[in-house]
Amino acid sequence: MSARFDCSDPAERALGIEEAAAALRRGELVVLPTDTVYGVAADAFDPAGVAGLLAAKGRGRQAPPPVLVGTVRAASALVQDFGSVGEDLIDQFWPGGLTLVCRAAPSLVWDLGDTKGTVAVRMPLHPVALDLLKRTGPLAVSSANRTGERSASTAQEAEEQLGGSVAVYLDDGAVPGSTASTIVDLTGTVPRLLRAGVVSIERLREVIALAVAGEEDEDEPAADPMVDADPDEPAADPIMVADEEEPAADVPVPAADEEASRG
Repeated sequence: MSARFDCSDPAERALGIEEAAAALRRGELVVLPTDTVYGVAADAFDPAGVAGLLAAKGRGRQAPPPVLVGTVRAASALVQDFGSVGEDLIDQFWPGGLTLVCRAAPSLVWDLGDTKGTVAVRMPLHPVALDLLKRTGPLAVSSANRTGERSASTAQEAEEQLGGSVAVYLDDGAVPGSTASTIVDLTGTVPRLLRAGVVSIERLREVIALAVAGEEDEDEPAADPMVDADPDEPAADPIMVADEEEPAADVPVPAADEEASRG
C-alpha cells in the first residue's frame, strides 16, 4: 500500500525521506518533487527497480530514464569525463535545469535500458529531491505520469496516474512544471543542444561554444537525440530528453556515433 508524506512538515519530511530511501533499497518506486515536475524514481543500480519504473509508466527499454544526482561528485562517478566544457556548465548551472548527456563510465554495473553507452545526468534544484539523493545516491528518474499523459505538478496528480505501483509519495505541494530542463549532448567533439528549456541558448553561449540543430556544420554528424515525447519534464519544443529530469527529464539517451555512445 502506498504512503504519502507531507514534506511541508519538518518531522513528516524527515520520516518520508527515511521511508523513501528504505523503499528504494527494496527495489520499490518513489515519487518526489523536482524543480520542474514530480518524478518517479528507482535505484539506478537496481535493474529490477528500473524495469518497474518503465513498466509503471508504460514505456519500453528504448526510452531509458535520466539519472538525478545529489552532488557533482556523484555525477562524476557516472561518466567517463565531463571535460572542461562540462565542468564549466556544471559550475554555472548546477543544481538546476540543465541535463548533460555524456558517455557512461565503462565500469558501471547497471541497466537503464537501451542507452548506447551514454547517460543523461542532472542535479535538480529542489531541497527534498537533494535530501533524498544525498541519502540514496544516483536515482533513475522519469516524470511521474503514464506515458502519453500530462506530467504531474502535484503529488496527487502523480498518484492518480501511478497509484499503487509507487510505494512512497513525497508531497511538497505544487512544483513549477511549465518548462523542461535544457539538454546538452557532450558526447561529440562539439557540444550540441538537444532540447531548449529552462537554461536559454543565449545563457549557454555565454559559457561555451554550442552547436544547435540546423546550425551545425554539414560535415559534423548530428547525434540522434531520440527525444521522448513524454520527458522527465514537459518539453518546451525536449528533460528531461530522458527524459529529468528529468526528475527530467526522460532522456532516451542519444548516441554520439553509430554505436560508441543521453539520463
